[in-house]
Amino acid sequence: MAEAVGAAEELLEAGGVDGREALLAASHLTGVKPAELRLRMGGLRAAPRLPAALASVVERRVGRREPLQYILGEQEFRGLALAVTPDVLIPRPETELVVDEALRALGVMEERAPWDGDGPAVLDLCTGSGAIAVAMALERPDARVVAADISEPALAVARSNAERHGVADRLEFVAGDLFDALDDAAFAGPFDLVVSNPPYVASADIEGLDPELFHEPRIALDGGPDGLRFIGRIAREAAPRLRRGAAVVVEIGYGQGGDVEHIFRAAGRYGAFALRRDYAGIERIATAWLGGE
Repeated sequence: MAEAVGAAEELLEAGGVDGREALLAASHLTGVKPAELRLRMGGLRAAPRLPAALASVVERRVGRREPLQYILGEQEFRGLALAVTPDVLIPRPETELVVDEALRALGVMEERAPWDGDGPAVLDLCTGSGAIAVAMALERPDARVVAADISEPALAVARSNAERHGVADRLEFVAGDLFDALDDAAFAGPFDLVVSNPPYVASADIEGLDPELFHEPRIALDGGPDGLRFIGRIAREAAPRLRRGAAVVVEIGYGQGGDVEHIFRAAGRYGAFALRRDYAGIERIATAWLGGE
C-alpha cells in the first residue's frame, strides 16, 4: 500500500500536482479515511487493482489536468459527501462560509420575529451541485427550500445529492434563468432569504485561470465583462420576491466588494449591507437586507 501511494505521490509532484492527492485518491478507492490510512498504510497490502487505479488518477490529473473531484466523483462540503460531475462547479470551502452567513441571517430574522407556522422560505439561485440547498435543508429542517439553475444536467446532480442526504422531499428544484425559474415553481415566494454562488469571473479573465478550471462548466464561471452581470441581476430582481426584512447572501469575486455594495445601494431597496472575508482574508460574501436589518 505505502509503495503504491508513494509512487503516485512522486508522479503527481513531478507533474506539478499536489502529491497529497494520492492519499485522498487511495482513501476514496479503499473506503478508509485519509488519517487512518496514513497511520495504517505500512501494515496494509494494496488491493490488486489499487496500483492501476492510482496510475489512472495520475494520468488524468497530470496528463489532462482533470480535477480530482471529477475523477473520484465526489467532493466534501460541510461534512457532506456530494456527487460532482463536469456538469457542476466543484463546491469550495469558501462557499461553506456562504451557508454560515445564510444561517446567521435566518437567526437574526428569527430573533426579531419568530416564525409563525411555516419556517423560513429560502431560494438558492445557481444551485449547481445543490451544495448550498442541501446544506440549508439539513441545517434548517424547518426551512422550505427552492433550488434553481439554468442547467438541467446540473439539477440532475443536485437532485441526486438531495436524495443521498434524505432531503429531496423538502426541496423543490426548478430550471430557468435566475428568477425566471420561478415561473414554473410550485412555490414562488415570497422568500425570507435568497442565497447564491453565481458566476462572477470576468469573461476576459477566464483564459488565465488554472487549467483544472477549464473542466468546470463555463456557464458557472463567466459573470460577463466585469464579472458582475448576475450579481447585478440578483440585486435588482430579488426585492419583489422578498418579504420586508429579508436578506440576500451572495458569494463574490476578488476585489468586487465595493462594486457589489454599490450595486445593492443603487437598487434602492436595501438597507444594511455587510461583507465577510474568506479564509485568505478576501472579501468573499456579501449580505444585503431588504428595508434594513
